[in-house]
Amino acid sequence: MAENGRGVVPDPGRRRSGRGAWLHPDPACLRSAERRRAFSRALRVRGQLDSTTVQAYVEQVAHEQANTGFSRTRQLEEAGRPVMNQP
Repeated sequence: MAENGRGVVPDPGRRRSGRGAWLHPDPACLRSAERRRAFSRALRVRGQLDSTTVQAYVEQVAHEQANTGFSRTRQLEEAGRPVMNQP
């Protein structure tokens, strides 16, 4: 995520200049970040940032993953990384 004026925009290619913030493309992670005001701290800006664009992006990614059945666990397994499941 990157700061753009007074809003936060997705940067999945990690190509935008300036400060950034990491966020899992998961609606629960986005809600948690908004509740904790994590974007403002990570991007070192004062006040609340508009995350409408990021919310739309996260919802789109979650919808695509739900429709394709391509979960984060499967992505990690295909990348050859160990996967830890919660009991």
